[in-house]
Parts: sequence; structure tokens; C-alpha cells
Amino acid sequence: MEKSLENIINVFHQYSVRVGNPDTLTKRELRQLINKELPNFLKDQQCPADVAKILEDLDSNQDSQLSFEEFVVLITRLTVASHNKMHENAGSGPGHSHGPGLGESGHGHGHSHGPGHGHSHKH
Repeated sequence: MEKSLENIINVFHQYSVRVGNPDTLTKRELRQLINKELPNFLKDQQCPADVAKILEDLDSNQDSQLSFEEFVVLITRLTVASHNKMHENAGSGPGHSHGPGLGESGHGHGHSHGPGHGHSHKH
């Protein structure tokens, strides 16, 4: 999990250093990041107006850029949406199973947890 967190930080900075402030993403940098790093997660958000809307929704200080803290809100929303999608795509059976998530394009990367799998869900 630590490698995943480090990867999120590194990807953010890979794009944030391209233009202007090296610790924020411009709209163009965000679009590049989405197109390259999140093509399956946001495949319906590829037009410039949609990326502008994402930026507007996440830009809590209204500076037309995304700080790392604002960017993490996007990652959190995508993680929750992917988790929910995995549950929607899960087969029935004993234990706790996950089907493919948002970024898995149905490639069968889901996983299953038997009883006592380490987390619970109260719906």
C-alpha cells in the first residue's frame, strides 16, 4: 500500500512540474494526467469541457489549479467509485467478492475474500 501512495505522489509531480507552479496541476496538466494515467476510469470525461468541470469541482480555493490536497479528492472519489463498481460486478457466492473495478475493463482482476477477510460492510 505504501508503494501505491508513493506512486500517486510521483504521478502528480510528474505532471505538476510541466507548467507554472511545480506543486499544482493546471487544467492542461490535469487533462494530460487523466488521458495518460486514468483513461479507463474517466473515459467519459475526455472532452475539454468535462476536464474543466472536474477542475472547477475540485478547486476548493478557486485558483484555477489543483493542489495535491485537491487532487487527492479526485483519487478518493475514483477509489470509492471503483470499489462500488467491483461490488456491482461481483458474482454471488460465499464470502466477500469483488468483480472488475472501473479501471479493469472487465479483465477479470476482481478478487474474493472468504470469511474474516479483514473488513466489513454495513449497508
